Amino acid sequence: MKLTRVLLTKTTTVPEDFGAAASGARSLLVDALDALGRAESLDGVATKVRRVVRALPLGPLRDVLHGRQAGHPLHPALVQVPVGAWLSAAVLDALPGGRRGARVLVGVGTVAAVPAALAGWVDWAEQHEQQMRTGLVHAGCNVAAVTLYAGSWSARGRRPGLGRLLGFAGLVAAGTGGLVGGHLAYRQGAGANKAEPVPHLVEPGWHTIGRTGDFPLGEPVRHLLGEVPLLVVRAEGDAVSVLADRCSHASGPLSEGEVADGCVTCPWHGSVFRLSDGWNVAGPATAPQPCFETRVDADGTVSVRLPDAG
Repeated sequence: MKLTRVLLTKTTTVPEDFGAAASGARSLLVDALDALGRAESLDGVATKVRRVVRALPLGPLRDVLHGRQAGHPLHPALVQVPVGAWLSAAVLDALPGGRRGARVLVGVGTVAAVPAALAGWVDWAEQHEQQMRTGLVHAGCNVAAVTLYAGSWSARGRRPGLGRLLGFAGLVAAGTGGLVGGHLAYRQGAGANKAEPVPHLVEPGWHTIGRTGDFPLGEPVRHLLGEVPLLVVRAEGDAVSVLADRCSHASGPLSEGEVADGCVTCPWHGSVFRLSDGWNVAGPATAPQPCFETRVDADGTVSVRLPDAG
């Protein structure tokens, strides 16, 4: 029992300055990453690059690269191939007899980085300015990684030592890019479904939102249900369609968008949603809008209910 007490005491004893030091180190890292989103000096480059990316003649492929058919951004999935290949090459570089396999993996990763980068640029061009600034740094790290790995692949034929060195440097660059990309995705919310919280903020059951006469025919109207803004559109015959107003892509106000052909277009980035069920028929949004069931009483009272609310 005495021995147990001693061991417990030793394992739970923490230097007084340890917490402050750990907290300071964490704060410095987070502050540095947060500062990227405030770097207005990047805006000039971002504007020019965004113009180029938006002008690419991608057609329907643009929605595919956004990941609309997958229901979430495609870029993180595509990144797994180059990162996995490069990490595996680093393992082989650290072991005897893996020279040939490492070079093959470096080449595979470098080639696979091209579609991953294209998907990332397409997403980046439809983000907020703070996200775009951070995204430029993320892309810069990845460009450095690809350049180093291309050099590594070339050098491995005649100068294997240099090739391995460039490969390890490329892995550091890719890892740094991943750190910045994680900050972009999780702290700044790039790519996340902005409409996901709606079912958790709406109370279950039916809610009266007004009368049919309150909603002009064919015009988008914003109505507040508790703390959740709604898009309300009345069609011929007093049929009423109701969606969550904030766009799932970047929280754009759909009630300020254009209604045509049974759809509404977000005024911020052009995502198109079907009024009948909220389905995202065109990107960059990858998630549909929460769609409310509607009920119109004989006296014209309009009520809504969100399935799975609460």
